[in-house]
Amino acid sequence: MRTLEIKGNTGNSKIYLNRSFTTVEELIKEKQVVIITDENVRNLYGEKFPKGDVITVGTGEKNKTLHTIEYIYKKLMDIGFDRSGFILGIGGGIVCDITGFVASTYMRGVKFGFIASTLLAQVDASIGGKNGVNFEGYKNIVGVFNQPEFVICDSEMLKTLPEKELKIGYAEIIKHALIGDPKLLDYIEKNYKKALLLIPEVIEKVTHDALAVKAGIVNSDEKEKGERRKLNFGHTMAHAFEKTTELTHGEAVAAGMGIAAKFSMRLSGFPGEEEKRIYDILKKFDLNRSLDFNCEEIKDAVRMDKKKEGEHIHFILLKKIGECIVEKIPMTVLEGVIDDMC
Repeated sequence: MRTLEIKGNTGNSKIYLNRSFTTVEELIKEKQVVIITDENVRNLYGEKFPKGDVITVGTGEKNKTLHTIEYIYKKLMDIGFDRSGFILGIGGGIVCDITGFVASTYMRGVKFGFIASTLLAQVDASIGGKNGVNFEGYKNIVGVFNQPEFVICDSEMLKTLPEKELKIGYAEIIKHALIGDPKLLDYIEKNYKKALLLIPEVIEKVTHDALAVKAGIVNSDEKEKGERRKLNFGHTMAHAFEKTTELTHGEAVAAGMGIAAKFSMRLSGFPGEEEKRIYDILKKFDLNRSLDFNCEEIKDAVRMDKKKEGEHIHFILLKKIGECIVEKIPMTVLEGVIDDMC
C-alpha cells in the first residue's frame, strides 16, 4: 500500500493506493455513517459495505444534478443525519462528485470520504477537492472546493469494470503524463498491453505516478487560481463534446487533448512529431474517436466554460511532453479554430 497526501485550506486528504475498501471502517471515527452509491456498485459490492444507511442514486451524467442533490438532502433528513456523522461515497466519478457536494453543503458541511471504484475516479474525479454537479446541461457549473478526509483506491475493484470504462480512465492518466511526467508517458507506451490487463505492478505504477502529478499541482494551487488550471488540459473542448455529443467523459477528454495538441502546434511551438505521438498512444487505448458535432453548439458550450473570463479563456497549451502553459486566449481565436475543424 502506498499513500499520497493533499494539504489544502479546506483540510488535508490522504490517498490510499491498493488498500482494500473493506478496511474503510478503520478510517472512520464517527458513529453514524451514511453511504452514497449507485445501483451498479451496490449490486456488486453492497454485501461488503460498512455498517450504515445507504442512499442509492442512478448511473450516468443525467443523474449529476441539483435534483439528485435535493433527493439526498431529504433522505438525510429522514434518517436524522446530523453534523456529527460521516458521509462515505462508494463509486465512480459521478458518485464522488455528488457525495462531496452534498457533504460540503448539508448543514454547512460534514466530514466525508471516498472509495473510488473506477480508474477514472481513482486518478482524477475523487482527488483534489473539486465537488460539483451539472446544471442546464453544463458540466460541473455548480460546485465547491472541499477536501475529503480520505480516498481509497482499491485496484481489485477495477477488475469488475467493463473494458471501455477502463480505457477512459487511461485518458486522464495520459493527460497527467502529458502535462507533468514525460517518463510516465514513456512507460505507458511500452506497457499499455499490461496496463489494460491490470498487471498489478503496472497499474500500481501508472496510478501512483499520475496521482503524484495531480497531488503536486493541487498542493500548490488548491482553488485553481493558476497552476491547477493545467489539469484542465483538453477539458475545454471535452466538456463541450460531453454536452453536445454522446461521448463519455474519458472519450471527450481524449478528443479534447488531440485538439489541444493541434492548437499547441499553432500557438506554442509544440512539435508536430509529438502531436502524432499523442494520437498514436490514444489509438493504443482505442480513444481516437472520430467526431460528428455541430459547430455552433460546440461554440455555445465553450462560451459557458468555467475557465472563461470576459472575452478570453484560459487555455492549456503543451510546450513539450511533460510541460505545459496556461494562456489567456481571445474567444474569437478559439472559435476560429473550431470553425477550421468544421
